[in-house]
Formats: sequence, C-alpha cells, structure tokens
Amino acid sequence: MSVEEVARAVRAYRCDVVEITGGEPLLQKAVYPLMQQLLDEGRTVMLETGGHLSVDQVPAAVIRVIDVKCPGSGESDRNNWPNLDRLRPTDEVKFVIKDRGDYEYARGIVANYDLTTRCTAVHFSPVHAVQDPQALAAWVLEDGLKVRVQLQVHKYIWDATTRGV
Repeated sequence: MSVEEVARAVRAYRCDVVEITGGEPLLQKAVYPLMQQLLDEGRTVMLETGGHLSVDQVPAAVIRVIDVKCPGSGESDRNNWPNLDRLRPTDEVKFVIKDRGDYEYARGIVANYDLTTRCTAVHFSPVHAVQDPQALAAWVLEDGLKVRVQLQVHKYIWDATTRGV
C-alpha cells in the first residue's frame, strides 16, 4: 500500500490516535512520510519500535514507544542504546519480561538510565502465558518501582496467535 492508501484507510476509522507498530515499522522507508502525513492531518501518532534501529529520524511530534529487549528474548544484544539517550518526555519505554532474570535486567536498565524521570512511562509486560503477571506485579511493588505492569491486552481480547490487531 502507498502512504496515501494507508492514510485513507486510517481516515476511514475516524480515529484521532494512530499507533504504528509491526514487526519493525522503521524497516519500511515509507513509514517516515506516513507518520508526517498523519501528524499533518491532526492526529496523535505513536510509533512502537523494536528498539534495535535508531529513532533519530522519527518526526519530533511522534510519541515513541521504544522496546528494550531483555535477555530472555534472545535479542538483547541488538538493543540500540543511543535510543535511550534520545528519549523525550513524551516517549515511553517497554520491557517484555520472561522471568526473574529479565526483571532484574530491566530494573537495572531503568535505574542506570534514570528512565522513570526521563520519559512519560516505563512498561513492564509479562510474556503472555510464560511469566505470571501477578508475580511480576509483586516484584514491582516489593521494589517500589515507578513502572507500569502492562498486559498484552490484544492477547486477551483476541486469540493469542491472531495477527494484525
């Protein structure tokens, strides 16, 4: 689909907030003009990125949700750490937690980068059907972390394997 075709489809939903996610949306060069067009049409635009590509070319008005990969994902060596140096107050950071080791890793990154004071929200999401959400919430409360425990709601509304929602 062209940028205009995607923008037309978004217009049909008559929504004010659009979140662009993927896979990795930054792999698509057309995502940059798409984000700008949606902003120019007066929409709030959010970008959820896997965190391994630079966010420095994302339009300034876009709210960036940057995923920091934990060791349990097998992708933590791909994190683009300068993205955390580029955080803006409107941005968010997300960690998907598979186990206690991932939790400890995420807790360390939050502290080392002072994330809770540098962006609007830090999310800890348990891996669906792997990490018990109640245990994750207990760890957060026990440590007094100023993060949000966030369930992957789409996996509760639709089947966990459903794509495109």
